[in-house]
Amino acid sequence: MKKLILTIIAVGALYERPARSQTASTALEKVEIQAIHVQGNVHMLVGAGGNITVQAGIEGLLLVDTQYEQLAPKIVAAIRRLSDKPLFWIINTALDADHVSGNDALPKLANAGIRQNVRIIAHENVLNRMAAAPRGAEPIVPDKLWPNDEYYLPQKDFSFNGEAVVVYHMPAAHTDGDSIVFFRSSNVLSVGDIFTPGRYPVIDLQNGGTVQGLITALNRILQITVPLKYQEGGTYVIPGHGRICDEADVVEYRDMVTIIRDRVQDLIKKGMTLEQVKAARPTRDYDPEYGGPNDAFLEAVYRSLSIKK
Repeated sequence: MKKLILTIIAVGALYERPARSQTASTALEKVEIQAIHVQGNVHMLVGAGGNITVQAGIEGLLLVDTQYEQLAPKIVAAIRRLSDKPLFWIINTALDADHVSGNDALPKLANAGIRQNVRIIAHENVLNRMAAAPRGAEPIVPDKLWPNDEYYLPQKDFSFNGEAVVVYHMPAAHTDGDSIVFFRSSNVLSVGDIFTPGRYPVIDLQNGGTVQGLITALNRILQITVPLKYQEGGTYVIPGHGRICDEADVVEYRDMVTIIRDRVQDLIKKGMTLEQVKAARPTRDYDPEYGGPNDAFLEAVYRSLSIKK
């Protein structure tokens, strides 16, 4: 029960509503939503939270992730510049607040107040963690944000806008409920926070993430992606945060995580404590590219590798 409560607290912290300070409101008011065509039917929307993937076609709209509720009007305005069709599908790559907080507001705004026709897909572990609560308590994550079309098999697939859409579960990576989404005809892969170029990954141990699962997920992404000539282009990858990438970018990121895992594992074998590992700076040669030293990432790697099998 103690472990369950700690997990619920960790999830709930993502959705707590801080005091609405004038500074925070002003910051959101200044956010602009930028739409970037990736290829085929797929676009990427960039704002204040995780990247949103948009598949637009004759049948309607599909979104991967939804950013923040407060940004919903701006997101819908950006979507309407791409298509005037209704929204039918939302896929959540994980349970992070900056990826799911628009789950209720976006369908209502996009479909003139009607939400019931929108299916929100996520792995069942996302729903389980959102709905978790101590006996007699209300779930910390509001039920209006919950997925209504959860899956439990290794993958879920369907056709929309004349294109095969394949949703793959990536267990124990960033969290234990991560999904990646492959738009087969457009040759675009949306991967959430498993891959975030320019910043170290977030391994959410409280919600089932592990460093080895993250590496396995990155290798699965590389199995799906196919580059064109000289390892450029081909399958484009939309990350949870950051720029549009291709296979070569994911290879570089996978190698970085793998090398740091091996370095930390070696330090653990030498009997070093977490503080000693941090002081040894096993990420120092990568810090300029990934935003400087990141103690949270190192701690997650250390604790993930220290868990007794």
